[in-house]
Amino acid sequence: MTQHSETQHSENAISDAFFSLHHGLPRQGPGSDSTTRALLALAGELPARPRVLDLGCGPGRSALLLAAEAGAEVTAVDLHEPFLAELRAEAHARGLADSVRTVRADMGELPYADGSFDLIWAESSVYSIGFDTALDAWRRLLAPGGTLVVTECEWTTDTPSDEARAFWDAHYPLRAPEDNTRAALAAGYAVLGTVSQPESDWDEYYGPLGARADAADPGAPGMAEALAATRTELAMRREHAAEYGYRGYALRPAGDGWRTRPEAASGADR
Repeated sequence: MTQHSETQHSENAISDAFFSLHHGLPRQGPGSDSTTRALLALAGELPARPRVLDLGCGPGRSALLLAAEAGAEVTAVDLHEPFLAELRAEAHARGLADSVRTVRADMGELPYADGSFDLIWAESSVYSIGFDTALDAWRRLLAPGGTLVVTECEWTTDTPSDEARAFWDAHYPLRAPEDNTRAALAAGYAVLGTVSQPESDWDEYYGPLGARADAADPGAPGMAEALAATRTELAMRREHAAEYGYRGYALRPAGDGWRTRPEAASGADR
């Protein structure tokens, strides 16, 4: 086996171990049904059966809620097929199989025609291609009057610690809320409102993930590395929770008559 193939084999094992830690968890990022509902309220009035594109859907908690409570026809997109299988099974169990369609695709290379969706949804997933890239790439997919809802991790202090900055700079450099708002405006959107996600949203994700990590076999291929990364992430949140957090943005392509709503310090700006 060559050095390249050995390296690839090791990376594959770590990736597989990482996903095994996450399979079956209710969420793949900080969130809650209450936050999803608050963001849905910011999106405003929708058609009777809105066409929704849920990008980076994971096991589909948001997709299921949108189908059940907004009467949506949801196209749920993720690259990881086991997550899509979990969503299909749950949609069937809830009687929503006809309302949720799963698609294995890259959110950065979507095959849909312009104006295909009334609502584009991305909770805890936009980091995969970046906030600015997503806003630019997805705008064409919105039908007239359509809304884009995304959540983005950002600084919640003007003076983040060296430790927190080093961690995020190595993974996904964060910006302040005002910088993300300026980026949305520059991309041609009006900000309909924002929602600052509470600490309980992190608990809904990290609680089950921490329990799964504690029960994992560190001797499994790639698991030691996956566990180390996971525990570093959990420790970062425990020690620096006051310095960063997720905020949801409800955005609509700007046009005559649209005005940007002022930022709220916390909670929903409606």
